Formats: sequence, C-alpha cells, structure tokens
Amino acid sequence: MASEKALTRTCLAAYGAPAFALAMPTIPAFVYLPALYAEGLGLAAAGLVLLSARVTDVISDPLIGVVSDRYQTRWGRRKPWIIVGAILAGFALIRLFQPPSDVTATYLLTWAIVLYLGWTLVAVPYTAWGAELSNDYHQRSRITGVREGLTLIGILAAGAVPAITTSMGWTEAEGLAAVSWMAIALGAPAIAFLLIKVPETHLQRSSIGPPRLVITVTNIKRATSILAGNKPFVRLLSAWFINGMANGIPAALFLLYLEFGLQADQSQRSLLILAYFLSGVLSIPLWLTLSNRFGKHRAWCWAMLVTCAAFIWVPFLSPGDIAAFSLVCVFTGMGLGADLVLPPALQADVVDFDRLRSGQARAGLFFALWSMSTKMALALAVGVAFPALQALGFSPDGDNSASALRSLAVIYAGVPVVLKIIAIALIWTFPITRARQELIRRRLERRQSQTD
Repeated sequence: MASEKALTRTCLAAYGAPAFALAMPTIPAFVYLPALYAEGLGLAAAGLVLLSARVTDVISDPLIGVVSDRYQTRWGRRKPWIIVGAILAGFALIRLFQPPSDVTATYLLTWAIVLYLGWTLVAVPYTAWGAELSNDYHQRSRITGVREGLTLIGILAAGAVPAITTSMGWTEAEGLAAVSWMAIALGAPAIAFLLIKVPETHLQRSSIGPPRLVITVTNIKRATSILAGNKPFVRLLSAWFINGMANGIPAALFLLYLEFGLQADQSQRSLLILAYFLSGVLSIPLWLTLSNRFGKHRAWCWAMLVTCAAFIWVPFLSPGDIAAFSLVCVFTGMGLGADLVLPPALQADVVDFDRLRSGQARAGLFFALWSMSTKMALALAVGVAFPALQALGFSPDGDNSASALRSLAVIYAGVPVVLKIIAIALIWTFPITRARQELIRRRLERRQSQTD
C-alpha cells in the first residue's frame, strides 16, 4: 500500500483533474437527457429505455472491477482501461446530444449503453486508484474531497454553458452539445496529466490474485459469499443504494418540477441549479471538518438529515415561490457535497477490511459494485418516477390538474425524505470508525512485513 506520508499537491491535483471534465456531462446526462428524449419518445418509454441501458452495468461493472484488479500490464492495472473508456464515452456523448430528428428508442438505447460502458471503464479504475493512494483514515477523505470538489466545479461549469449559449441565441440542445465537446477538449489533457503524474500502487501477485479471469459458477458463489460476509460493506452499499435512489428521483424530476410545479422561467432554473451545486462545493470543507472530529459516517448522517429538513417543505410550496425554493436548493446542495465526499472514503475503509479477511486487494471489484449500485439507483429512479408520474396523470406536453402537480411535488421531494431516513438508520452505527480502521491498517502492515 501507499505510504501514510501526505500526498504532494501535484499528485492530488493530477489525480483530481479528470474529475472536472468527467463531471461536465453529468447535468446533461442525468437531468437534461431524460427530459430531452421524453419529448419524442414519451415519459414512460424514455425512462424504461434508460433503465434498460443501465441493466448492462450488472455485467460490465463487476467485470471491469475484477479485470482492473488482476491484470498488471506494463502501464499499470488501472491506466489502460481509463484510456479506452474515455474514448468510448466521448464518442457516445456526441451522438447522444446531437441526435437525428427522427430519433428512436433503439438509437437512445444503443448510445446510452456505449456511454455507460465508457463511464464504467473510467470510473471504476479511477475511484479504486484513489482508494489505493493512501491508507490513512482522514487522508482518504482529503483525496475524495479534492476529486469530488472538482466534480462539483465541473458540474457548475457545465450548468453555466447552456445558460450562456441560450443568451447567445442558441437552442438548449445546441448548448448541451457544446458541453459534450468541452468535456472532451478538457478531459483529454487532464487524463494525460493523471496518467503521467500519479503513481499506481504495485502489489504482490499473491495480493492481486491469479491473472487469468475464469468465471465459473463456483467462482461466482465464492465471491458472492465473501462479499456478503463483509457486513460493513453490505450495510454501506445498502445505504448508498437507497440514498442514491433518494438523490436520483429529484435529479430526474428537477426540471419538470421547476417548470410545472414552480413555473420558473429558464433564467430562474439556471440560477437554482447554480445555487444547488455551488452550495455543494462550498460545503465540502465543512463536512471534512465534521468528519475529522466526529467520524465520516456520523457526518454523512447529519448531511442527510439536513437534506430531509429542506425537502419536507417542498410539497407546501406554490407556483412562484422561487425564493423559498432557493433555500431548499442551498441546503440540499450542502447534502450533495457530503454525499459525494464521505461515502467513497468509507468505502476505502471497507476495502481494507476485506483485504484483512481475504488476503487479496480487490478495490476495483468493490468500487465496481459501488459504481453499479450508483448507476442502478439513478436508473431505477428514472424508471420508476417517470411511469409513476404518467400513471398519476402528469404530462410534460399539456395542462396538468392540481392533483397531478401535487403528485409531482410529493414524488420529487417526499419520497426522497423517506428513503434518506432509511439510509440514516442503516449507517448511524456503522462499525468501521477511525479507531477500528487504524487497527485494521496495523494488522495489514504487520502481515505485509511478515511476507517481505
């Protein structure tokens, strides 16, 4: 494992740099894309197509995780997959945000699958690599803080582009296409900086496992048994999935709620999005300070409580209550900052616990399952929320009754509150505290010194 010595600023900057570009398509992909294709395909069809595309992650995420763990190439275990994934994702972004006029469900499904595969090839090795840069409990929060802080700044930058291009007379679709091209232009040098400046951790072959990837029923059962036996991992992953649903539902319905629930115009929508993500960026130092003092899991729980306290008022808002909703955006944005920084740092601690039990380094597999959980939660949020809204009488194409608008507000904000409360209950007594993580590290270091 890497030394506990603090990482240099250059290394931290190089590791975090790609996060800025990788985050730029986030708003287009998760907020605008469902609404963009729903206009031509319908709410239910667009939601189900995107959910179907995410199903492929059930295969690709664990596979990429295992491969990036076990295959030591001359360039490293993580780097080659990041290069391939970046190329695929960049090409798919252009196709998705510059669709033909006669777009079909097959077109959306095909390019969504390519995009998700590309993101998997980048995200799984990238996040696993970050977990291996340090074995210190708090320094891991610093690493994820840099990465996710730049992620939020990238999202902010991307959110500003459609607003700027619209003021220049461009259509919203042209603004989204511009975001895609900017992500590619900035991502290429950032990834090159990462590959050149950030070292990979070289592990013993006994820790990596056999190089050949043979998938059998016995292997799958054994891996499932080991993962299921890691109770902190199961608890953390369950809480993360439920919280991902709680974040995915309002993300998918955000623009619909602003347009129909609040009747906000385009400039107001841009400002509210800016307030949400800017609050996330500015809150990261606060959550890191609280996590250092009280523990990462407790700080995350408090952040989810802040989000619940803000969302609970949304169903009581009326059209035009922009100022009141801006406060909701500020406090839920603060919760987003904690969601991005603290749980991945907890996941790195869970990987250590697995290595102590199994004797193998499997960060790629664990972060693959983490990534798969994230994407399935977001896809399920779209796949459930859109058809539910349609079933309750809401339509993005016509007039909606008061009952349909109430359904929009309740699904947008009320359901996430319930889900976050469940996640809090799961994580409040999370067992891997700072003291226990340090004990795990000492035992791993003692084992390593005995094998050297």
